[in-house]
Amino acid sequence: MTDSIISLSAFKSDASRLLARMREEPGVLVLTQNGRASAVVQDYAQYQLQQEGLLMLKLLVQGEADIAQGRLIPQEEVFAALRTSLEASAIESQRDQ
Repeated sequence: MTDSIISLSAFKSDASRLLARMREEPGVLVLTQNGRASAVVQDYAQYQLQQEGLLMLKLLVQGEADIAQGRLIPQEEVFAALRTSLEASAIESQRDQ
C-alpha cells in the first residue's frame, strides 16, 4: 500500500479491511475531514521502526555536536570505566548471593 488519502467516513466504514491491508503492504493512510488532511494512520510495527530511525538520527546529531564542541573522551578511557563498573557490579552481585 502506498500513501493513500481517504475521508474519515470512508475509513470508519472500512477500518478493519484497511488496517489488515496496511499490515500486508506498508504505507500510510492520510485521513481527511471536510477535504483537509486531519490524521495519519500507520501500521504499528512500521511506526516503531520509524521512531527507532528518528532516535538514531537524534543520537547522531548529538554526537556531531559533541565533536564540534570538543566534548570527547578517548575510547580507552570509556572502556576502562565500563570494565571497572562491570567488575564492581559483579563483585556486589556475588556478595548478595
